[in-house]
Amino acid sequence: MKTTKSLLLVFLMVLGIITVKAQNNQKFAYVDTDYILQNIPEFGDAQEEINQMSVNWQKELKALQNKLDQMKRDYQTEAVLLSDDMKRKKEEAIAAKEQELTDLQMQYFGPEGELFSKRIELIQPIQEKIYNAINQVAQIKNFAFVFDKSSGATILYCNDKFDISDDVLDEIGNVMQTVRRQDRKRSGTTGNTGNKGNAGGKGNAGGGGKPAEVKK
Repeated sequence: MKTTKSLLLVFLMVLGIITVKAQNNQKFAYVDTDYILQNIPEFGDAQEEINQMSVNWQKELKALQNKLDQMKRDYQTEAVLLSDDMKRKKEEAIAAKEQELTDLQMQYFGPEGELFSKRIELIQPIQEKIYNAINQVAQIKNFAFVFDKSSGATILYCNDKFDISDDVLDEIGNVMQTVRRQDRKRSGTTGNTGNKGNAGGKGNAGGGGKPAEVKK
C-alpha cells in the first residue's frame, strides 16, 4: 500500500512539473483591433458610406416630423371651426402620419433595419478577414492565446513586443488593401493619412514626402 501511494505521489509530482513546463512554454500575444481597422481603407470607406446613409435618412425623418408638427398646429388652429366629421378626418390623417413616421424610423434604424443590414453587409466581411488573419499569424508564430487590447478587457500592462497588430495587417494585406506599415497611424497621432495609392509590399520602406500607399 505504501509503495502504491509513493508511486502515485511521484506520478502526480511529475505530472505537475510537466503541466507547469507546458504552461511556461505557451506563447501569448495581443492585437489592437481599433488600430487594425483604422489602417484598413475599406473600413473607413464603409464607415463613411454608413454615416452618409444615416445622415440622409435623418433628414428624411426630420422633414416628415416637420410635416407632422405642421398638421398638428393647423388642426389646433382650425379645430373650433371644424365639424365633428372634419375633426375626425384630420385626427385620422395625423394618426396615419405618426404611424408613417414610426414605421420609417423602424425601417431605417430598427434592430433589423436597413442601417443594421448595411453594417452587416459592409463591416462583417472585414471583421472575418481580420479574424482569419489573426488565426493565420497565431498558427505561424505558435501563439497559444491572442488577446484584443481594444475589446474592453482590463489590461494593466502590455509589452509592445507582444503586439502582433502589424503582422495581422500584413497578413490582411494579402487579401485586401491595408496602409503600408511605415505609414500606419494610431488614434491621436499625427502623420500620413493612409490614402489609397500604389500597392506596397510588406514593410517596404518609402521615401520622405511620398503619399501613404496601401497594400492589395
